[in-house]
Amino acid sequence: MFKGFHLKTIKVNDVSIRLRIGGSGPPLLLLHGNPQTHVMWHLVAPELIKRFTVIATDLTGYGESSKPASSADHGAYSKRSMASDQVAIMRALGFKQFSVAGHDRGGRVAYRMALDYPDSITKLAVLDIIPTLDSFQRTNSEFGLGYYHWFFLAQPSPLPETLINQNPDWFWRWHTSRSKRKFFAATAVDDYLKCFKDPETVRAICEDYRAGVSIDCEHDLVDQNSGNKISCPVLVLWGKQGKLEQWYDTLDIWRSWATTVQGFEIDCGHYLAEEEPEQTAKALNDFF
Repeated sequence: MFKGFHLKTIKVNDVSIRLRIGGSGPPLLLLHGNPQTHVMWHLVAPELIKRFTVIATDLTGYGESSKPASSADHGAYSKRSMASDQVAIMRALGFKQFSVAGHDRGGRVAYRMALDYPDSITKLAVLDIIPTLDSFQRTNSEFGLGYYHWFFLAQPSPLPETLINQNPDWFWRWHTSRSKRKFFAATAVDDYLKCFKDPETVRAICEDYRAGVSIDCEHDLVDQNSGNKISCPVLVLWGKQGKLEQWYDTLDIWRSWATTVQGFEIDCGHYLAEEEPEQTAKALNDFF
């Protein structure tokens, strides 16, 4: 995996971030989702390095990156704080401006980055999400059952951590079994599970979701009320077999958050980069 990439760990903002970097050309940051690591890009990144300098990182709290201490406001796991860590990484690598693609939780970090650092982000791609605030504003029983983990993981400590840590291998496999197809590479799963079996990773993931239901919505609401929009071009991709296709007019929602939006579905479930890597890579290549 990741032939032609270099594995590094860089310290910024009092956290250490694991990353891989490879290729040449304009810089492109890739951000993963829950409950994964940067390894989720292992089939897409080798295509992108033909045209870009690709940096794939573990988000703060995930993988082998630092897991900051918990706090009452979950501030270290706000998407604002996680975005700040990623911007600091790119600057440490010498990139003041760059494009970013984020899947799942990484998409939430990526769009917050575009809102908070408009002079740094040249293009943004979000994979299989709508903005966090919109998700909660539109919540109904279907959402609550389909995305039950948003509410489970956000419960006060130590409830979700205690339950998950009884059998983290089982929970990870059950949580990611949204598709009947087998598409995860064994080597990728090894990395995911190695990290997920660390109780500190589970704590950090729960903190991420606690931030999502609280401080992240507060930050989004400020932008929504003020009319602050993402100014760079935005690509929206989602899985045709996933929940967004069933529940939302995904492009219409993103057009209320950004000035220039394009996008389309890919015939797969939630894990676009691993279920349909060729189509995902082409979509990102074409856009960026």
